[in-house]
Amino acid sequence: MKTVLVASSKGGVGKTTIATHLAAHATLDGESTVLIDADPQHSSTRWAERRAGMEAAVLPIDGSARHKKVLASIPDGATRLVVDGAAGAMADDLDAYLEIADAVVVPVLPSALDIDATVGFLNTLAKHPRVRRGQTRVGLVANRLRPHTNASQQALALLEQWPYPVVAQLRDSQAYVMLVGLGKSLFDYHSAQVRDHQDDWAPLLKWLRK
Repeated sequence: MKTVLVASSKGGVGKTTIATHLAAHATLDGESTVLIDADPQHSSTRWAERRAGMEAAVLPIDGSARHKKVLASIPDGATRLVVDGAAGAMADDLDAYLEIADAVVVPVLPSALDIDATVGFLNTLAKHPRVRRGQTRVGLVANRLRPHTNASQQALALLEQWPYPVVAQLRDSQAYVMLVGLGKSLFDYHSAQVRDHQDDWAPLLKWLRK
């Protein structure tokens, strides 16, 4: 079962948006997808509940219980697992998920404060045995970028100096807020209006397929 953990010690960086979009894309791609919602706000769960009547539904699992109990509740036959990690969690808090994760996606906002706040989390990830051995890959997602602005360009330049790759650059858009509220994703649509936004995700999806 391919497993992706979306995590950050910083709240409000877009974890849920990324986790729900990855879950939607996997389901639309034919995977039997489970979304573990370990965040106390349970936004991912509400998204999945709104999506329940769709053909490309995603099964939500409450991740607030002990990790081993949560993992034991995953149904047989699931082929893709996406975990929306709790805000503020460090690597030690996510150990059970890191033990099975093929990849960790870490969203980072283009501000000095957000970047600084992420450093401590990445340092704890670097100490995890699976990350050290290369069994669990770590990728950064520069989120809510405003292309061609100095702030976004400076943030990207800084992130590219870090030991983990920037695997996607997602532009700032209110469309994400609306889509999560509807239980949908960019990948549920095929119009030219969303194509540029979908293209932003292509490098991340390619990286996850490796």
